[in-house]
Amino acid sequence: MAVDLNINGARKSVDADPTTPLLWILRDHLGMTGTKYGCGIAQCGACTVHVDGAAVRSCQLPLNAAANRQITTIEGLTLKNDHPLQKLWVEMNVAQCGYCQSGMLMAAAALLKKNPNPTDADIDAQVNNICRCGTYPRVRAAIHKAAKSAKSAKA
Repeated sequence: MAVDLNINGARKSVDADPTTPLLWILRDHLGMTGTKYGCGIAQCGACTVHVDGAAVRSCQLPLNAAANRQITTIEGLTLKNDHPLQKLWVEMNVAQCGYCQSGMLMAAAALLKKNPNPTDADIDAQVNNICRCGTYPRVRAAIHKAAKSAKSAKA
């Protein structure tokens, strides 16, 4: 059964079992490998994408629930990979092994869109992805710097 998706602003039609997790549709059917498989039980956050602007763990979202919704993957966060968070991730050497970072970036971007001036507690609650390398202090620092830069740009 074909299901219509809107991914990164482009319409895609996918013929797959409607219960297939969105993660596998992205990776296996559409070749979009920026979204990573981590645990498969929506705990680690490596598979985080935006669905209608909210951070969602794609390993547990069935294809039929994603139909006709606005899906943004790490590939679509910006056209030139120049999102302020992406730049800060590099500048501040946030990633260590990097495996979890696309999900971490997607969670952080959703947080800043919803809450442009988050506290440490806000970050800990909303960006609760698991990083085996333990780069949490750098993640938090980059999010705070992005928030401060955005606030300065508006002033």
